Amino acid sequence: MTITDVRTVLLTGPCTNDPFLREARKLRSAAFIEIFTDGPHTGLGETYAGYFCPEAVPAIVDFFKPILVGQNVDDIPELWRRMYQCGNFWCRVGLGTIVINGIEAALYDLKGKLEDKPVHALLGGAKFDRLPCYATGGPSNYPKEKLARKIDHYFSLGFRGIKVGSGSFSAEKGFYSPSDAKEAADFEADKAAFMRAHAGKDAWIMFDGHMGNSPHRTWDLEVATAVARALEPFDLFFLEEPLHYTDPWGYAELCKATTVPIAGGECLTATYEWKVFTKQDSFDIGQPDASFTGGLGEFMAVARLLEERGRKIATHAWGAGASLMQNVHAGFAAPNTCILEIAPDYAGLHSELIDGGLVIRDGYALPPDRPGLGVVLTEETRRRYPFKPGSGEFNSVPGKILRD
Repeated sequence: MTITDVRTVLLTGPCTNDPFLREARKLRSAAFIEIFTDGPHTGLGETYAGYFCPEAVPAIVDFFKPILVGQNVDDIPELWRRMYQCGNFWCRVGLGTIVINGIEAALYDLKGKLEDKPVHALLGGAKFDRLPCYATGGPSNYPKEKLARKIDHYFSLGFRGIKVGSGSFSAEKGFYSPSDAKEAADFEADKAAFMRAHAGKDAWIMFDGHMGNSPHRTWDLEVATAVARALEPFDLFFLEEPLHYTDPWGYAELCKATTVPIAGGECLTATYEWKVFTKQDSFDIGQPDASFTGGLGEFMAVARLLEERGRKIATHAWGAGASLMQNVHAGFAAPNTCILEIAPDYAGLHSELIDGGLVIRDGYALPPDRPGLGVVLTEETRRRYPFKPGSGEFNSVPGKILRD
């Protein structure tokens, strides 16, 4: 088997079928990488860069393509090393590494198909018979009656865990995000009390600060500490991203200041960047993304870094269907995974790609059993979701405003 071509496919489709998430985000873009061979098999991977800056992906894929054409998949780590070394000046971290992630995932998908093995078997084998998973719920839809319906909706789909954002969101009023320490602490504690009472004592509840996504409402250490301590009575599974990612030192202090597990890492790329955070215990639970961190191999390296510090990982997964399956496979292969993030009630760029290998029973995901990643990209799907330039998500600033 010899690689003959490497191509990028950009698509735009409904963000989700979830009526609560759709209030805030209606479209999603995605970037898939296909690897063709002189045999019957192709590989398919995804880079999460396609959700944010899809137009940038094809040129970077084409840059790395000559490294792969004429090669085989006997030694994927070596092919990754060649791509990473070739981009040494501009992809030690950041966009180059994120795109390499999608290429490497396609290599693993191809190798799994050739060897008739699921990708987690290529990464060392599944370490769990099942893993808890949660519905990633985006914003906290208000009023509270709507938040209760949101919880009920996800639990009706078989989930036992839910994650919602800090503050609140309504279609009429938009986002509300208090930044005063007492106001933020009181608001989040009141919301947590309501959710715990409604969902029950056995539900897995997580909050996501989304801090750093707004230039005007980013918590500092004082606010984050006040919020975390106010949430301690409600048995949260974790509090995610309560500080900006430019503050690993603040994260380390916050972990020491509260009993609520502090999670983060979805924005970090490559072990080089992760080491800044892991060496000072900035997270109780790290959140690498196997479509963003730099590769499935890099995901496993990050998991080991965290395991050496006695820390857990919880996969991040808000890309499309291949991104989700990359994270499921990597999550099962890492021995310190504690929970998987799953996009609930997903639309076509998930459901039409996932080839039956994602099985959730009683709130737990089972190890995928399809060869490769268990994803397909049909001609019908390509035609149904043509790419719309400008459909990537970004943080609105003057002069560039996001519109679905």
